[in-house]
Amino acid sequence: MSSLNERVSRSDPEGRKMTIVEALREALQEEMRRDERVILLGEDIGVQGGFGGAFTVTLGLAEEFGRRRVIDTPITEAGIAGVATGAALGGLRPVADVQYGDFLFLAMDQLANHAAKLRYMSGGKLRVPMVMRAPVGATTRGAQHAQSLEAFFMHVPGLKVACPSNPYDAKGLLKTAIRLDDPVIFFEHKLLYGSKGSRKEAGGLEIFGTVPQEEYLIPFGQARVLRQGPDVTLVANLLMVHKSMQAAQNLAEAGIEAEVIDVRTLAPFDWPTLFESVSQTGKLVIVEEDNLTGGWGAEVAARTADTCIGYLQAPIRRVAAPDTPVPFAPIMENFYVPSVERIVATVTELM
Repeated sequence: MSSLNERVSRSDPEGRKMTIVEALREALQEEMRRDERVILLGEDIGVQGGFGGAFTVTLGLAEEFGRRRVIDTPITEAGIAGVATGAALGGLRPVADVQYGDFLFLAMDQLANHAAKLRYMSGGKLRVPMVMRAPVGATTRGAQHAQSLEAFFMHVPGLKVACPSNPYDAKGLLKTAIRLDDPVIFFEHKLLYGSKGSRKEAGGLEIFGTVPQEEYLIPFGQARVLRQGPDVTLVANLLMVHKSMQAAQNLAEAGIEAEVIDVRTLAPFDWPTLFESVSQTGKLVIVEEDNLTGGWGAEVAARTADTCIGYLQAPIRRVAAPDTPVPFAPIMENFYVPSVERIVATVTELM
C-alpha cells in the first residue's frame, strides 16, 4: 500500500510519526493554546481518569486547559449542537463532538436549520465558527452505530464537510476548520483511529503518518492525488482511500495503472482536480462506504458526466454498500463494506 498506510517506526528520521488520534489531539491542543476562544464540548471528553471521549482524542486536554474550556455535557446531542451554535454566535470557537456520527440525526435541526443558515439569513452579520466532530464507519457495532453520513451534510448549503484519511490531513484540516467562520462537519473513520490503545477497534488500521513540528494548515477544497496512472481514476474518502490504494497496487500487477484521488473535503469539493484526472484517463470509479442510492458518489458521477462527457470512454461506476442498514454480524458486515476485491473487479470489468 502507499506510504500513508505503512506501519513505520516512530523514530523514523524523516519526522514524527503519529496516529490520526494523536494528530487530532495535537491540532486541538495547538489551537486552544493559540486562541482562548476555542472550547471543547462533548460527552465524557474531560472526565478525570476517563478515556478522553469515545476514542481518546481529547485525553489530557482537560488537565491542561481546565474544565471551563473542556466541557463535559449530558447525553443530549441536540443540546451539544445547540450550545455549540450559540457559543459560536457569541464569539467563541467551539469544537463539539458526538460519540458516534449516527447521533448527528438527533441534532439535525440545530445543524441544518440554524448553524448552516444563520450567516446567510443575517446577510453576513452573524457567523457560526463551530466544528462538529463525528466518528463514522462500520465497526461491528450494528446499524445505529455504523453509518457513513457524509452525503446528508454535503447536501446542506452553509455547511462544510471534511473527511481526512491520514494523520497529516487530519491535523491540517482540523486546524483549518477551527479557524473558519462557517460550521464544519468533521468526519473521522473509526477504523482509522487504530487497533491499539485504551479504545481498541477490531480490524483497525495502524496508520502512522509524518506530521511536521512546524505549524501548517490544509485549505478546504484541495484534493490530493496519491497515485498517478493513465488508465482509470479512483476517487475515494476516509477508509476507502486505503482500500483504493491497495486495489491500485493489485491492478498494477495486472498491467492496469490507476490514478487515486483522496477528496479530503466534500464541501467544498475539488472538481478541477477530478475533472483533469478523468480527462486524462477517460474512466472513473467512485469508492465510498455509504450505501449506493443518494451517496456522495452519485453527485460526483452526475457532475463528471455533465463536464467530462466528451472524455469518458466507459460508464462511470460506483463501488458502494448495498441499500440496507449496516448489519451487525461480522461476516455480513464484511460483505456489506466495499472491499479491495470489489474495487479490483469493478475496474477490471470496466477496462
